[in-house]
Amino acid sequence: MSRAAPEPAAETDVADFLVALGEAMVDAGDPVTHVRASLERVALALGTDGTEVVVLATALFVSVPGSTSTHTAVASAGGRRLRLDQVDDLFRLVDDAEAGAVGALDGLARLSEIRDRPPPFSSAARVVGYAVLAFGIALILRGSWVDVAVATGLGLLVGLVEVAVRRFAPSFGVFLPVASSFGVALAVFLLVDVLPELSVTTPLIAPLVIFLPGALLTTAVIELSTGQMISGAGRLSAGVMKLVLLAAGIVGAAAVAGVPAVSVTQLAAEPVPAWAPWIGVVLFGAGIVVHDCAHPRSAAWIVLVLYVAYAGQVLGGLVLGGVLSAFVGALVMTPVAVWAARHPSGPPALVSFMPAFWLLVPGALGLLGITKYLGEDRVYGAASLTTAGATMVAIALGVLLGLTAASAVA
Repeated sequence: MSRAAPEPAAETDVADFLVALGEAMVDAGDPVTHVRASLERVALALGTDGTEVVVLATALFVSVPGSTSTHTAVASAGGRRLRLDQVDDLFRLVDDAEAGAVGALDGLARLSEIRDRPPPFSSAARVVGYAVLAFGIALILRGSWVDVAVATGLGLLVGLVEVAVRRFAPSFGVFLPVASSFGVALAVFLLVDVLPELSVTTPLIAPLVIFLPGALLTTAVIELSTGQMISGAGRLSAGVMKLVLLAAGIVGAAAVAGVPAVSVTQLAAEPVPAWAPWIGVVLFGAGIVVHDCAHPRSAAWIVLVLYVAYAGQVLGGLVLGGVLSAFVGALVMTPVAVWAARHPSGPPALVSFMPAFWLLVPGALGLLGITKYLGEDRVYGAASLTTAGATMVAIALGVLLGLTAASAVA
């Protein structure tokens, strides 16, 4: 049985709903091009023709024409990160609104409920989830078993601090990345003297993986390539600044510990077996589901997209080399994420995209490059930054081509 169409809403209610919906979509990390297109479709479904929508990475402007006047609503955006369960429910609301099954007032009520909903997992579970995802990333990076153990322990500590800060003192969240990178790096540099077999890269990167702005930087490149210069440049600047803060924490820890910054690229002498990264993928996915509070029904889909992305990256690396391996991983994962989103139990594409961006870790390359550049080896640092930039462009192109292929098939 089809649902009855909602009653026509006043222009003020429509404008308020559109701007609140767009604000939530930007907070979820959706590219501004998609946000604008979705809001225009929702406006048409609500019966308001001629609606003007301007979407930036930090602000929205919506003008809804009425019979005697035009109502304009404005809101800031991008200041409150959404959990994966909130992103899931948000885009289901977007789908309902585009289909004309939700009115403006009902939509505002659902948005408020999504925003205010408590996390589905307890704080203790989310801390353990962070340790598990750090364990998985350490396996994917192929550190030694000592590296994996240290990375998991540090991930548990970082997860504890991250959950506590975001729950009890959210205003301190801006200091969390640099404080975490300083604490993790200091612990790693001090443990190197106690554990000679400990490398540096794996236990340094794995506990900080959530802070790496890989998805933000890749979205910036996508927006720049689609003509959204203001939003793309803004996201790019924000992503680079996050990397600089993380690198500053590492360089500061190296100075305190008396370790030259050049040692941040020390690799494991005895890496884990070649099969271990494939186990790491599912552990990383499970950790993401619990820590970032994805719906349990989305877990299998998220792991599927992660495996497709990792397999594409591995095969691409064997055939095309390191940078283009990220292109292949993004290219093959995108149609799978879109296909999963069309399945009744599948999550919206953005929910499975974001963990895959973290898996492809362009941010890790950029972090090492900036750390080297701030440290002693500027030539290596510049080369690493160039590689990171090329990797981001490759991922963005892979996503765009994958979306084109998925649309053609659909």
